[in-house]
Amino acid sequence: MTEKTELNEVAAAAKEAKRVADAAADTKQPSKGQPWPLVPIGVGIGIGSAALAAALLYANAGRKKG
Repeated sequence: MTEKTELNEVAAAAKEAKRVADAAADTKQPSKGQPWPLVPIGVGIGIGSAALAAALLYANAGRKKG
């Protein structure tokens, strides 16, 4: 017969999974960092949209109809 200390594949995989889970539990979770600055981004998009609309109106004002 085989020795009791010899592990089969399933027991070895379970032991390895437990070791990895224990090691992962000891580590700190990464921080989420700073949130995005939504107000300045929103203001920038608004100003950019207004500038684009003004440029289109200016470009179309010079065209002759007909």
